[in-house]
Amino acid sequence: MSAYTDYSKFGKRRPVAGGVEARSRRGGFGRTWWGKALIEAVEAMSEPGRLARGRTYARSGQVVSYRIVPGAATAEVQGSQPRPFTAVFTVRPLRDEELALLIETIRTAPGMLAEIASGALPTGLGPHLLPTTAADLDFTCTCPDPGWPCKHVAALCYLLAERLDERPREILTLRGLDLDTLIAGIERDPNPTESDDPYGDRTELPKLPKVEFHSAMDDLDPVLLRRALRMIAEDETIAATGLRELRALFEALAP
Repeated sequence: MSAYTDYSKFGKRRPVAGGVEARSRRGGFGRTWWGKALIEAVEAMSEPGRLARGRTYARSGQVVSYRIVPGAATAEVQGSQPRPFTAVFTVRPLRDEELALLIETIRTAPGMLAEIASGALPTGLGPHLLPTTAADLDFTCTCPDPGWPCKHVAALCYLLAERLDERPREILTLRGLDLDTLIAGIERDPNPTESDDPYGDRTELPKLPKVEFHSAMDDLDPVLLRRALRMIAEDETIAATGLRELRALFEALAP
């Protein structure tokens, strides 16, 4: 447990004009599976008090700016000092054997590579890409708080969760990967034993379900239908004729 720090001596945080403000105004962060999964991984290894202050910083726009680079995300976060602090969230790159397993998983799932190329990211890749232990993560900041993470890095993590909501493929960048690396890995394998159709071009789609047809007339109340026809017909004979023609029309539409 880190030593107690009296934060009141640092003063109140300075307001930021035009900072990156979180979309979430209350409750939890992460609207999608990937956003929630990242936050769950970070929160499982962090101190709740600093996380709460990080959420406040994220929602109040204290993060001046941030960027994602291979293996890390870096942010300028305004605190109580005149100049913003530099907060860095680092994710351990995949080891060679982990990358090989990831590539094999994508290779043996027809259509998965095309799905990733389109901007989506199947949740089945979560076990291969998400950090799961403290050894997978590192939090650093130029602020005087020795917390791991401090509220400034925590604010960055919450914004990253919202970034993954919109662009889940960014988790590849955080793990030091890109789409070209995945494609090159698949094409480089000399023995694609499980599947030689990674994009699913030759995948046979299942047949469409057979829908049992029944006439819309069967779903209508005949009394109410006759009453409606009488409202627009000149007499009962025309209404009856209209009912027969309507029934014949629906029968003609039957497959």
